[in-house]
Amino acid sequence: MTGTGRVRGLIRDLAMGMRFSVTGGREGWARTVLTAVGVGLGVTLLLLTTAVPNALAHRHDRERARNDMTSRSLARDPAADTMLIAVTDTSWRGEDIRGRLVQPEGPRAPLPPGVDQLPGRGTMLLSPALHRLLDSPGGALLRERLPYRVSGTIGEDGLTGPGELAYYAGVSGLRPGAALGRVERIHAFGSRDPGLGPDPVLVLLVLIVSVVLLVPVGVFIASAVRFGGERRDRRLAALRLVGADTHTTRRVAAGEALAGATGGLAVGGALFALGRSVADRFTVFGVDVFSGDLDPVPALAGLVVVAVPVAAVVVTLSALRGVVVEPLGVVRTARPPRRRLWWRLLMPLGGLGLLAPMMGQGRNNGDFNQAMVIGGTVLLLVGVTALLPWIVEAVVPRLGAGSPSWQLAVRRLQLSSGTAARTVNGIAVAVAGAIALQMLFAGVQADYTRHTGNDLTRAQMAVALPAAVPVADATRTLESTRGVRGATGLSEGVLGERANAAQRYVELTVGGCAALREVATLPSCRDGDTFVIGNREYDRDTAALARPGRTVYVDPGYGEDAAALRVPWRLPRTLKAASLRSDPSGYERGGVLVTPGAFPAAAGAALTGKVYVSLDPAVPDARDLLRNAAARIDPLAFPAAFAATEQNRRFSTIRTGLLVGATCVLLLIGASLLVSQLEQLRERRRLLSTLIAFGTRRSTLSLSVLWQTALPVALGLALATAVGIGLGAVLLRMVDAAVGVDWPGVAAMAGIAAGVVLLVTALSLPALVRMMRPDGLRTE
Repeated sequence: MTGTGRVRGLIRDLAMGMRFSVTGGREGWARTVLTAVGVGLGVTLLLLTTAVPNALAHRHDRERARNDMTSRSLARDPAADTMLIAVTDTSWRGEDIRGRLVQPEGPRAPLPPGVDQLPGRGTMLLSPALHRLLDSPGGALLRERLPYRVSGTIGEDGLTGPGELAYYAGVSGLRPGAALGRVERIHAFGSRDPGLGPDPVLVLLVLIVSVVLLVPVGVFIASAVRFGGERRDRRLAALRLVGADTHTTRRVAAGEALAGATGGLAVGGALFALGRSVADRFTVFGVDVFSGDLDPVPALAGLVVVAVPVAAVVVTLSALRGVVVEPLGVVRTARPPRRRLWWRLLMPLGGLGLLAPMMGQGRNNGDFNQAMVIGGTVLLLVGVTALLPWIVEAVVPRLGAGSPSWQLAVRRLQLSSGTAARTVNGIAVAVAGAIALQMLFAGVQADYTRHTGNDLTRAQMAVALPAAVPVADATRTLESTRGVRGATGLSEGVLGERANAAQRYVELTVGGCAALREVATLPSCRDGDTFVIGNREYDRDTAALARPGRTVYVDPGYGEDAAALRVPWRLPRTLKAASLRSDPSGYERGGVLVTPGAFPAAAGAALTGKVYVSLDPAVPDARDLLRNAAARIDPLAFPAAFAATEQNRRFSTIRTGLLVGATCVLLLIGASLLVSQLEQLRERRRLLSTLIAFGTRRSTLSLSVLWQTALPVALGLALATAVGIGLGAVLLRMVDAAVGVDWPGVAAMAGIAAGVVLLVTALSLPALVRMMRPDGLRTE
């Protein structure tokens, strides 16, 4: 036969198989629908994965386009195209709110993205989500913090996502440099500033997360195209009976799988389109996107469209290589030849061989080889799917006798260990990847987590006050706020040796004796005393400047208009020595500490304020009540919550992406398992009906189904745990981190997977009960 004839024959046989899938009656339709649903779930997740890069890129582009106070946007002098802008970010019940106060200085003041006209004085533009929140009954408390009249909304171009809380408010009286640099003059929005260079460890995390999330999807799709294998084999035997050769029957089987895969593409495309249309209504782990952002990358989407049908054909042909289809049946019901182990070990060993050269590289020796990382990880995870059938086949025959339900389950697993392993493969791969990732995240988390030193037993928040706000009055106001146990106010600035030009500085802190004792250890104190702390290793200026009777100049330090506010002050003749003590934020301050009686009142306007606040945890919304009180004192007052640790934002973003992806994969696991379970029950309907007709209890059959699921799952989880710990150890050695296993976390991963399987089994019980009826013996 010529090459053209072979191609025509292949197309004819594939087309025949596709026709059989839709013209074979109810059984043919059922198998095709199940295959399409199983493949469609995987295709949906793959399309979602191809759309995530675009969605994140759109979010990043919009955030960069609205950036202010960057090197590109700052202006020095007022002009027709400048404006003053102040950062007033806040928080509401744990949700971040992006806030900006704007004051145009000319008719061509820049417009932020998503805004057609700047808000007038006393008005504000809101994001739709913030508008809804303020209009809701639960937003009344937040409304007190934003005493502006709503004049419009911010468009999509000015928001990172549909659920973002943001506003622009028009004000007057802003001054450049005020509020410790949170007020600036700008002439444009947007930033082209290059970001930080890629951290090799973070790049490695992204690669591993991508592989771990996508490999289970491929395993699920490969399993889905093999639904209904036993009924398909009977159809192939019928083809052999009417004269078809072995190659024709295999191509016809591939055509049936191709039909299911093509239907899966349609189902996946429809589910993705449906999910895309409602994507802006959901927020997953703090991440939300506009529906229009979920555009799959064309090249990746095209790869999915081509790869899924091709994979369906390849998997089917590969599965039939060890099957002999005869006119009177398929030689699969006999005891299959024993599976060989040696070649199954090649994949994990090959994966280790690719990853081993990068052990000990760490972050200081350049980027990791991405091809080797991806290839090695894929081989290790796919090795689970190769090893699990051998393990199931080796263990099941050794299981002892037991109850009738146990014996039924063991016998079924002995006859179809491959099918049982395929059902569990996806779970095992997902758990192995999750354990490895958990070990890697836990191993490097300390490098991306900073201990703040905040003393949460002394204060839980601090309010930074702009210059000229009386600290004593603000402290009394905050202390009288509901939910506040106590407040300690201090004034802060610096002392310089000259009135202008570059000079040496020392820190200056002004407060009552009780307040000063919160930030230093004092020998004794009364109003009128002045103290000096000069025993810090890195502080050489205090000894030179803080001398009795010397004239120094007071200014608020960074950010304020220091040249206009500097005030001369002659230090007292008596300066007492004080010792270091960390303040509630964990900072050890030095320099000069002054009580109000020794400090000139005229210099008070040159200082900024800070109030440390202790909250009553029994009062609901205590933090938000404090933020409201701070906003009433001054719109530029900045309340900050203390925390024991702070985590690198990029590291947190990657971890969030993992949680989002893992949630999707977990849903896919459950849905695919349920479809697979229903398909297997449908194929065994006659057998179940026969057992019921001979008097077998329904509870016995139900328990046997549970054992048939639980045994392969237990073996798969044991294998996944071993592979996951091994892969995690290799990854930790690659980043030059200590190898450690979080056993509670490993148990949690295995428990979640087992819980998913139990839930799927419970959901399949109603279908099992319906199939355990005598009428299942009827044959059409």
